[in-house]
Amino acid sequence: MSVPIEPVVGLLSGVFDLPFRDGYVWSVIYVSLYVSLTAVALSTLFSVPVAVLIGFADFPGKRFAKSVINTGMGFPSVVVGLVVLFAVSNRGPLGPLDLVFTREAMIMSQFVLATPPITAITLASVSGVDDGVRDAARALGGTRIDAALVVLKEARYGIATAVLAGFGRAVSEVGSVLIVGGNITSADGISKTRTLTTAIQLEARQGQYETALVLGAILVALVLTVNAVVVHFGHGGVNR
Repeated sequence: MSVPIEPVVGLLSGVFDLPFRDGYVWSVIYVSLYVSLTAVALSTLFSVPVAVLIGFADFPGKRFAKSVINTGMGFPSVVVGLVVLFAVSNRGPLGPLDLVFTREAMIMSQFVLATPPITAITLASVSGVDDGVRDAARALGGTRIDAALVVLKEARYGIATAVLAGFGRAVSEVGSVLIVGGNITSADGISKTRTLTTAIQLEARQGQYETALVLGAILVALVLTVNAVVVHFGHGGVNR
């Protein structure tokens, strides 16, 4: 059973005397979840087919492709932010779209950060499925697509782990979203591009440690909730 966020925030504000404006925390939570979940969803739609394709196919440079994917898992986030900022700037290829300091630019940066771990872990999960599963699917008259779907079902828990890793990388990000999003709020204090991580960083820099701790607790609670949901579905797929 979910707990409404605003009453909890109101209670914490009363206990710790936190300087939260009405709607501020909820708007920050919304931006965080909107950006991270959208980026991870798009990344999953891209990464899983790529991982299956690499896992099933034999081609020259396959080992190199795996190395590139694994290297991307440790790519510096601030560099990703700089590259995305250049891409959406007036001089960049996406300049006409006017995406500087927008949520869309933040989604782009988090997509880049989430894709390597989702792809790498999914590839490892797919490659770890016994070859007998594929052979059995084909022996029963299944096509290559049918065999791929059977393998995906067997690797479902590993894919869920991959999605969690991508979500963790995205939602905990500070550097890239700060660069491309600008950590902006409106005049009434409602978040436009401020996330929980950038809000925590701002409060800590201003010496508002109690406020930062409360925002950190909210972030941890959100991550645990998302993890519980994904793990539940992952276990459900394995136990069937």
